[in-house]
Amino acid sequence: MKVLKFGGSSVKDADRIKLVIDILKNQKEKYTVVFSALGGVTDMLISMSESAAEGNSDYLKDFATFKERHIEVAKALLNKTIQKKVIKGLEGNFLELQNILEGIKLLLEATPRTMDYVLSFGERNSAYIIANALTQRGVEADYLDARKIIKTDKNFGSAAVKFKETNKSIKEHYDKNDNVQVVTGFIASHTGGLTTTLGRGGSDYTAAILGAALKTKCIEIWTDVDGILTADPRKVPEAFTIPIVTYEEAMEMSHFGAKVIYPPTIQPALKAKIPVYIKNTFNPSHDGSLISNKKDKNNKPVKGISSISNIALLSLQGTGMFGVPGTAGRLFSSLARESINIILITQGSSEHSISFAIQPKEVKKAVNVIEKEFEHEIRSGSVDKVKREEDLSVIAIIGEHMRETPGIAGRLFKSLGQNGINVIAIAQGSSELNISVVIKMNDEKKALNALHESFFLSETKSLHIFMVGVGLIGSTLLDQINKQRQILIDDRALDIKVVGIANSRTFLINENGIDLDKWKSDLKKGEQFSMDDFSKAMVNLNLRNSVFIDNTASSIIADKYEFILNNSISISTPNKIAASSSFKYYEKLKELAKRRGVSFKYETNVGAGLPVLNTLKDLINSGDKINKIEGVLSGSLSYIFNSFTAKDKFSAIVKKAQELGYTEPDPREDLNGGDIKRKITILARESGASLEMKDVKVDYLLPKSCRDAKTVEDFYSELEKKNDYFRDLITKSEEADQKLRMIARYEKGKTTIKLESVDSDHPFYGLKGTDNMIIFTTERYKELPLVVRGPGAGADVTAAGIFAEIIGISNSFS
Repeated sequence: MKVLKFGGSSVKDADRIKLVIDILKNQKEKYTVVFSALGGVTDMLISMSESAAEGNSDYLKDFATFKERHIEVAKALLNKTIQKKVIKGLEGNFLELQNILEGIKLLLEATPRTMDYVLSFGERNSAYIIANALTQRGVEADYLDARKIIKTDKNFGSAAVKFKETNKSIKEHYDKNDNVQVVTGFIASHTGGLTTTLGRGGSDYTAAILGAALKTKCIEIWTDVDGILTADPRKVPEAFTIPIVTYEEAMEMSHFGAKVIYPPTIQPALKAKIPVYIKNTFNPSHDGSLISNKKDKNNKPVKGISSISNIALLSLQGTGMFGVPGTAGRLFSSLARESINIILITQGSSEHSISFAIQPKEVKKAVNVIEKEFEHEIRSGSVDKVKREEDLSVIAIIGEHMRETPGIAGRLFKSLGQNGINVIAIAQGSSELNISVVIKMNDEKKALNALHESFFLSETKSLHIFMVGVGLIGSTLLDQINKQRQILIDDRALDIKVVGIANSRTFLINENGIDLDKWKSDLKKGEQFSMDDFSKAMVNLNLRNSVFIDNTASSIIADKYEFILNNSISISTPNKIAASSSFKYYEKLKELAKRRGVSFKYETNVGAGLPVLNTLKDLINSGDKINKIEGVLSGSLSYIFNSFTAKDKFSAIVKKAQELGYTEPDPREDLNGGDIKRKITILARESGASLEMKDVKVDYLLPKSCRDAKTVEDFYSELEKKNDYFRDLITKSEEADQKLRMIARYEKGKTTIKLESVDSDHPFYGLKGTDNMIIFTTERYKELPLVVRGPGAGADVTAAGIFAEIIGISNSFS
């Protein structure tokens, strides 16, 4: 024989009950079956009772719905002959329940004893209807009220089973009855006949009690998911079924929030060594999960991740606790006297404090109990008043093989730390079966996903991208990500999801990922953009492994970097404003990124896709000393002076460079040396100088009238007037067989930028197109300086540089 149990979601309505009956009809061996109340009915009974206890007649509407729902299910399942008998039986139950509710209203009180009786009507009605539906379908089935066979104490609401008496009653009943027994879950009775309940979720327990007493082949718990999952699928979409779980692992997981099985269920099964299967009513062909003594052969150290939402942490602390025997005993005895359940306990080796987690609804009572118990110590100052912290969650990683695997705790804390999740308290048993941490409740989903990825999906890592600026660079980057995404998943197990994009008008957020084939049309339908709103939405979404990309040249966006880093979101940006602003802000951002364990990347600030800053960093980290930095740092100016000849109009060459996307929207940012100024400032800072932008001396390329023009249009008008001036410059250079180059230098604490004419033996002479070149003269590279050369402008190379940084950032996440 085996025992099957179907929960409320499996018997929510007539259609679902038909699925259950099909499953039962296909059973090839003898069985008994346990049913919960119809889905949602237990909550409805509680609501009716509470309303009646307040003297409110509103419960009558719910009562009418309660009656109608059960009668509708009976009519949908049963033919008229059986239907008539069943509805008559239900009407008797309805009348009995109505009288009890009226009594509650008159007394203005619903005692635990009364509530157990009220709640019994859910299971009694559902099992009665289904037993008759089975009979109609040809199964010889009897309705069995579990109150006849399961005996308990009088701890109403969560009664303790008297197993000796119960086991005897069960065996005697089943010895006399050969038909399929359709048993009410959740309910039982005291020896004297009073109705009791086994606690919410107690129908699982009913099945285990029957299985253990009858020594059945197995127990099957049928629910609405494919077994025990690695995490709660409502919070972790990537959660998957665990095929094999030990009894101990299942107990830990159920205690820490796994909803598929009620915690006490495991004990009778474990004692009798009866395997428990967790199956899905809506996917009956799935193997589900097996709970038994059998060990999982894959030896994964962590079997599952569970959480308990909305808990409170209380702490008793004080110098008077150190070395005083009995303090913990007094604390927990006082709580036990008031039936306050403790979820988690942690104590430092200093014995200075004890912290424990409880349900928020019990905080007030717990504080009063503790402060009364330690009234003398609190008054004398040797013990402080109870410290309370609320809006917290407990996250637990669970697995029998954790004890055999070094580094599990390190991996746990690294994953949380990289995502900016602060651990408030830690608890681990000596069995090493469970490591629990207390965190802020608003970080729970992020923590679950980060840990799930770290322990179960380390083969595939997700990176969440938020991007402001979808012009030439941004749109090119989105195109590159879209084309490369599947390749990165297949080859590098890296899934890059763009979840937020914005331009100057609108922004779009989609937690599951924006469709990069139609982002332009979707963005037009987005919300009105402000950087405040976008950054808040990004932080509130609280996704793990998040990266912010700023493709603008806006100081408004750069001003938000501190806020973004402070919320543990990495940054990659070609926007040079932040890294070249005040040295104090530059240092603050770098320090903040380090402290938060995230990345602040700006390689594309200096050489687009060239590895300039990384090369400089490698030199310094390896102990080299930078003596001099020389650079042609503007790809746009390289293009302009490589294209410009005495036959050309300088203004036309500048215009073409702008049209090709090589210059800033206002070309004067490039021509005035402003762009180069920021780059050489960043290079000097990266080499160790505390340089400010104002310290850089610039010999202006543009005449004053061009620099002072009010608009870009006015600038071009003025530049047209100066074409002869620039023709003279290029003519002299060509006659001397030289090339014009805008060169930035940093040497001995001095930084300069000026237009120079270089001859053919100079490294800068041979630059082509948009080439940048940076020359590092160091202690190691004195005779032959180290040269980095390549395209220094263009959307493709800049986007590729950012893309490379994104992949680099992904490597830092565990």
